[in-house]
Amino acid sequence: MDIKTILDIIANQGFPIALSILLIFRIDRFMQEIVVAQKEGYRQVLENTKEIHNTITNLNQQNREYYSLCFAEVQKELSGMKVGLGRIE
Repeated sequence: MDIKTILDIIANQGFPIALSILLIFRIDRFMQEIVVAQKEGYRQVLENTKEIHNTITNLNQQNREYYSLCFAEVQKELSGMKVGLGRIE
């Protein structure tokens, strides 16, 4: 092979090779950005899930406290009724 043939091969094949390399790097950078965005999305979902869990836990605690108070009041009323019924009998 002479120099002219080698230069022709490089000239003809160099551009597609360079373009392919450029596109590979751009696709790689794009994929990295997608991965970062996906990780941020997962983090946000996890954070929101924790917040929802805490809210549900707080509501459950409030419900338990409320129903405990109601139950205590009902017990007082029932114990008063037993005393009242005991007197009637």
